[in-house]
Amino acid sequence: MPATRCPWATRELDVVYHDVEWGVPVHDDRVLFEFITLEGAQAGLSWSTILAKREHYRRCFADFDAERVARFTKKKVERLLTDPGIVRHRLKVESTVSNAKAFLTLLESGESFDGYLWQFVDGAPITNRWRRLEQIPTSTPISDALSKDLKRRGFRFVGSTICYAFMQAVGMVNDHLVSCPRHAEIAALRSS
Repeated sequence: MPATRCPWATRELDVVYHDVEWGVPVHDDRVLFEFITLEGAQAGLSWSTILAKREHYRRCFADFDAERVARFTKKKVERLLTDPGIVRHRLKVESTVSNAKAFLTLLESGESFDGYLWQFVDGAPITNRWRRLEQIPTSTPISDALSKDLKRRGFRFVGSTICYAFMQAVGMVNDHLVSCPRHAEIAALRSS
């Protein structure tokens, strides 16, 4: 079978994201906070929509500096809700602020967000071997557990499906199809 890119990556931004970021293990707390925010914003929408708004999200949400986002006032939230460059959904915007606070509380306990998240996969990516897009689950027992624990810690917009998409994005799972060249490239990162 010839190597072909995962079929969901068709638009230019999707292709770049697929070929450069999706599935690459992330261990930077700021980037992890960015992805948990963007995955929550994506709920009910296409990832392409969020990718198109990503740079504007970075500007609006202080480059995902959780300390700054946690200090956003109600007035700042109201201004954000008028900004067409982001998803103007009150609960999603408000959850970004409350998630920043929950994120900081986790850090104050002495844990890194990275260490906390990666313990759910025993510190190493899970490499799946899917042949067809339809085989890829939307949630797993691990994303269920992550979702439950994040909610217990005060995070919002972190249902199991969102958590599984997050895990795919940050490389906790490698869900590139085996026919995609990125599957082997990402798998090789695990062993290096």
